[in-house]
Amino acid sequence: MSKLETNTIDTISGTTNLTIGSTNSSTVTFENGAATGHMYPAFEAYLSSDQSVSNATATKVQINTEVFDTDNMYDNSSNYRFTPTVAGKYYVYASIKLFGNGDIEASNTHIYKNGSIYRGAAFDPVNTSNAMNASNLFNAATISMNGSSDYLEIFGLVQSGGTTTLEAGTKNTFFGAYRIGA
Repeated sequence: MSKLETNTIDTISGTTNLTIGSTNSSTVTFENGAATGHMYPAFEAYLSSDQSVSNATATKVQINTEVFDTDNMYDNSSNYRFTPTVAGKYYVYASIKLFGNGDIEASNTHIYKNGSIYRGAAFDPVNTSNAMNASNLFNAATISMNGSSDYLEIFGLVQSGGTTTLEAGTKNTFFGAYRIGA
């Protein structure tokens, strides 16, 4: 095995891609300054104002403010869903701060794929000795997406003795994903 040491590798004048390797599966292409191109598409968004929800009802979270959306694949205005057009495995994460005007009896955060629960996180404080009126649930998964029709959404549920709310803010209720590979 040979070893190559250098300080600078650059493209030929007038080109924008640098390709290392040419005939096998170890080909790596650096696109316009991107490190690998494997972490795209990617997005992160958050809920910009509190969302009232019906008590004990799974409700789609209307995460409407994008922090970033590299390829414009997150719908932040109507369906509130991520539909990547690049097939692969995606790391998906979501956090929802759920609030009940009264003690919380149960709360859930769900990642939905194509309209069905893919992964859930739940908190049931009924048997705890301390009364609570808020919970913050984080949920994450690695999900294979087909690059055409697959989509992801976030749902929350809070059961309380009073009104229920999903609390807004970049640190409270957010949703994001990025491609990690084929």
